Amino acid sequence: MRSTGTDERTTSHATADCLVVGGGPAGLLLGYLLARGGVRVVVAEKHADFLRDFRGDTIHPSTQELLLQLGLLEEFLELPHTDLDRVSFGWRGVREVTLADLSHLPTARRAVTFMPQGDFLDLLARAAEALPTFELLRETAVDGLIRDGGRVVGAHAVGPSGPVELRAATVVAADGRDSDVRAAAGLLPRRLATAMDVLWFRIPKAPDERRPLLEAGAGMLVAIDRGDYYQVAHVIPAGSWDPERGPGAQESLRAMTERVVAIEPAFSDRVDVLAYEDVKLLRVRLERLRDWAAPGLLCIGDAAHAMSPAGSIGINLAIQDAVATANILGPVLLDGAPTLSDLRRVQRRRARPTALTQRVQQALQGMLLDTDPGRPLPLPVRILDRFPPATRLVGRFIGLGLRPERLEFAASGAQASGSAPTSG
Repeated sequence: MRSTGTDERTTSHATADCLVVGGGPAGLLLGYLLARGGVRVVVAEKHADFLRDFRGDTIHPSTQELLLQLGLLEEFLELPHTDLDRVSFGWRGVREVTLADLSHLPTARRAVTFMPQGDFLDLLARAAEALPTFELLRETAVDGLIRDGGRVVGAHAVGPSGPVELRAATVVAADGRDSDVRAAAGLLPRRLATAMDVLWFRIPKAPDERRPLLEAGAGMLVAIDRGDYYQVAHVIPAGSWDPERGPGAQESLRAMTERVVAIEPAFSDRVDVLAYEDVKLLRVRLERLRDWAAPGLLCIGDAAHAMSPAGSIGINLAIQDAVATANILGPVLLDGAPTLSDLRRVQRRRARPTALTQRVQQALQGMLLDTDPGRPLPLPVRILDRFPPATRLVGRFIGLGLRPERLEFAASGAQASGSAPTSG
């Protein structure tokens, strides 16, 4: 990416108090929260829509509590979804153990909700675009940062009509674990040891069929009920799947389907329809930045800390980052440009729960990868099976996280005076 002071190719401009790069859960929610308080926000999203296969689709009780506070929960619940108030663990098709009980959480909604992420993001986008100080630029890919005296003051991008210059008092990178903005700023994440990858695919679902969310035996399966099919995640050792379909591709597919059937025999008559191209590889990464901020720039969500899919809590962490960022930076942005110290307050608020969550995810890797069919239930599962009240603690960890945030900035929805972002 380029990092320059001017760009003579620029054909259009947009000016705002805050430029958010990336229209995922963290980016769109942050843009909406800031705009509710009267901050002029531009969100740059490189895609035309939010439709993606095999994205994280879990909406946690803490997020639904935020939607209630924002007046969006009723509309959210009108969208197609399924709820899960207990996370169960199927063991070799013989028994089922409750891992997490969310039914006792101190929230209005006591369940993890599964909803295609595109539907959730469309809801946020509709709500945000109704605000006068919000602008969403679709099909706008940021390809460089603009600096002034060592401070980031905006970004260069390419939109549907050509180059765009986006100027802002602060730039927030919410563009994912492969963040181009983070790379352009020279912020390098520290990678933690990971031992697993995940294969995503779909398996047809029989009418009225019910399966545990998690199933284990000769490995681990996560089966998300999509109505007429399961969206399945299968945990494998890191680097053991060739995404380029090399000479051993068919053997890899055969071995994978055998493992799936060993874990869940009921799938034996359905895995035959899987082709190699139907299987999508997610290379698991656990990493986090030492410094989330530079003058004029802040990274949040996966751009600051890539999470493992274990526990499906990466989205929750990103959303909590967005709420903390709005609470801390919103009042400052109404008065001017946040200092580096202001930006670092977000990291100080969110770094510890992030690091602790990643440690838990690292500790879970061995259990998720265990393929020994003769091994007894893992010790943590045996403890939860013997002491059911402990499942409420796990439910709290999954449903709320280690440091749930509550919206304070413009929580009532009253907007400060201000004009919309200017573009042309």
